[in-house]
Amino acid sequence: MLRYILSRLGQSVLVMFGVSVLIFYSLHLTGDPAAVMMPPGSSQAEIDHFRQAMGFDRPLLWQYGHYLNAVLHGDLGQSLRYDQPVTELIAQRVPATLLLAVTALAWSTVVGLLLGLVSAIWRNSFWDLLARLLAFSGQAIPVFWLGLLMILLFSLQLRWLPSSGYGSASQLVMPAVSLGAYYMSAIARLVRASLIDVLHLDYIRTAQARGLSPWRILIRHGLRNALIPVVTVQGMYFASLLGGALVTEIIFAWPGIGRLAVQAIQNRDFPLVQAIVLLAALVFVMVNLLIDLLYVVLNPRIRL
Repeated sequence: MLRYILSRLGQSVLVMFGVSVLIFYSLHLTGDPAAVMMPPGSSQAEIDHFRQAMGFDRPLLWQYGHYLNAVLHGDLGQSLRYDQPVTELIAQRVPATLLLAVTALAWSTVVGLLLGLVSAIWRNSFWDLLARLLAFSGQAIPVFWLGLLMILLFSLQLRWLPSSGYGSASQLVMPAVSLGAYYMSAIARLVRASLIDVLHLDYIRTAQARGLSPWRILIRHGLRNALIPVVTVQGMYFASLLGGALVTEIIFAWPGIGRLAVQAIQNRDFPLVQAIVLLAALVFVMVNLLIDLLYVVLNPRIRL
């Protein structure tokens, strides 16, 4: 187990190193980064002064070494737009993104699991058809379209929920529902397919021959193994949500990481964009590392 953990940690470090190289050199792909970062209409003297102040006149390897050293010491740079450390700006937005991501993933997991169970247990029945219809609907409707429809119906017509904002439970409902609809559908379909496969395995028939109750066979022996691929995709979904739900946060004016990233791109705030991308990659790598370890716990047949 220790060898496996160390191996996965080493792979994660290599991935983050590659991501840091890509993030750093992407800034230079557009040409002169000083000219890109400065506001339109800046004089050549102002651009030259900014280039020297930021160290862009030095060799690329020196710049990357300086960037990597700062990152390893927790310094992700200074925002050009807000004149604040980018870590402070990101820290202010993390709670909103975390709340939205956890809520969206929680309801989508519960509903998707129930739909998948119903669909697998009563396969090819009316309930199976209804569950699959709901699942297909969640994946077929784009997030932005669902969000706009919900605003039109629940905010403008019925006046049940606020159309935007952050701070109350009512303001969380529509962003979380629109964001989690796609993941609900994916989980439902995955649970259905996985559970149908598991219920036809030999050990399930053995349990039935021993006279165990159908629900005990389903929950204890079938669902546990059927959830293994679900746990794997859950990690990727959660990492994607934490990386920023751009469309949802913009539609509902949700003050999260995704909205901050869009504002940073519009303002040419490259240090902030770099920091957001780097942290999103770090979250993705760490969540997948935890999922890999959990996968081994759930499935002891995997050899380390």
